[in-house]
Amino acid sequence: MTTSWPSIESTSTCSSPSSRRSRTPRSASAPSRWATPPPRDSSPPRGRGPPSASPQAWASPSLARPPPPRALAGRLRALPPAERGRIARVEGPVRALLAWERTALNFLQLLSATATLTRRHVDAIAGASPNPKGCAILDTRKTLPGLRIAQKYAVRCGGGGNHRLALWDAILIKENHIHAAGSIALAMDAARKVAAGAADRCKFIQVEVESLDELNQALNAGATMILLDNFANDLLRQAVAINAGRAVLEASGNVTLETIRGIAETGVDRISVGALTKDVKALDLSMRFVG
Repeated sequence: MTTSWPSIESTSTCSSPSSRRSRTPRSASAPSRWATPPPRDSSPPRGRGPPSASPQAWASPSLARPPPPRALAGRLRALPPAERGRIARVEGPVRALLAWERTALNFLQLLSATATLTRRHVDAIAGASPNPKGCAILDTRKTLPGLRIAQKYAVRCGGGGNHRLALWDAILIKENHIHAAGSIALAMDAARKVAAGAADRCKFIQVEVESLDELNQALNAGATMILLDNFANDLLRQAVAINAGRAVLEASGNVTLETIRGIAETGVDRISVGALTKDVKALDLSMRFVG
């Protein structure tokens, strides 16, 4: 996806004023393969990859719901990347297309922007990491209210990965947890008990550290995933050397497109970027009738 895509194409199947006035009862609906949002996948990523889908999957559910008639259900489809200037095509009656337009564009504009911003961050670190496993770009829980699943899906479309989905599927031990527990080791013990009670619902336990001393404490406590909060690049390199592959290291805090390549060059495994979902600016898309 690029910001050069200005419009969504539309083809009308209404040929007369009388057909424009026709209505489909609200109870009429048709099954659509787009009617269910993409499945939740909160497992931590294992590296970057090409986009697996596009935000059209989040715009399309509106096609299967009133007031648009079922003639539109599932008929939004992406166009080949080579067709610059257009990103998708949808066919149906004029009345339905116009009723559906704003809702679909709202999803497409925001989620395409999320995916595009993610892709810029992924491209910014291409080939930079000395880590043989590469370096993944992750989102955070800093999403727009009500749109967490949608935005995390868009991040994956842009080649990034998802951090935890919510508080229930993983544990991130932060500075306040450590202070309340008394130490990193005690916080880890408490987290393990919670994770054991959650069975397979808890995907991982991660510890946030703010210094090399805390990094050593976390490693000695058996941490297998550690978040390095606001570490300068020279400290990140030292952290990678101290860790020696024992835990997955994630850099976070004040990450920008200007600084992210230098962070990747330190050898960390992952970089989490809150800006992917909280500072996104919607693309300027529009729908145009053709034919």
